[in-house]
Amino acid sequence: MVSTVALNHELHGPADAPVLLLGGSLGTSLAMWQPQVAALREHFRVIVFDHRGHGGSPVPPAPYAIADLGADVLELMDGLGIERASYGGLSIGGMAGIWLGANAPGRLDRLVLMCTSAHAPPASRWLERAAAVRAAGSTEVVADAVVSRWFTPGWAAGHPGVVAAHRAMITATDPEGYAACCEAIAAMDLRPELTRIPVPTLVISATEDEALPPEHQRLIAEQIPGARLELIAGAAHIASTQQPQAVNELIRAHLEA
Repeated sequence: MVSTVALNHELHGPADAPVLLLGGSLGTSLAMWQPQVAALREHFRVIVFDHRGHGGSPVPPAPYAIADLGADVLELMDGLGIERASYGGLSIGGMAGIWLGANAPGRLDRLVLMCTSAHAPPASRWLERAAAVRAAGSTEVVADAVVSRWFTPGWAAGHPGVVAAHRAMITATDPEGYAACCEAIAAMDLRPELTRIPVPTLVISATEDEALPPEHQRLIAEQIPGARLELIAGAAHIASTQQPQAVNELIRAHLEA
């Protein structure tokens, strides 16, 4: 059964502008979207939020499913009186976006799926990470390995403050919330949902993404009717931070098309 929680969120930009909701990566907070908020708030009502178990959002008991994360977004929209919006999601945020596109297309204008996947085996990868976090009682135990895959090494060396800020997001994430989201990804298979998505969809992939490599996004773009795939060079998993100008230009062009 799908459940919902009230998500922590921030609103930016004109109240009468088209709405864009942004859902982030596993282990991040809404702060990861600062480069997008800064660039897009003039043109859109940008709403950034923390997934359940992350940032300032509630941490309900496990289990979680991707459907729960998607339903949380609908609950947020309902609470804000928003009938329709565009949605952009990266990683687990994109997984929630796939669910929304297939199960609540009438609530969406346009969809942007970034560095994400419809199916991310082996499940053991996620279950082992969840077990490690629970055993340690902290996300600190996985922080270095995770953040090392978020940015290319050369860029990370030149931007230590940005890397440290993203690592701090991981370590600040509630361990139970993080573990439960890992388990939701382990159980996820959204591939049958893809052909049911009628929403105009942009899929963004990063050439150096080791966490969810480009073949994951290629499959999504091939299966969603009319979807367009854009590949960003010189970026790893958090492409929205590493190549913000490219990502922002793609999002704006897609939403204004």
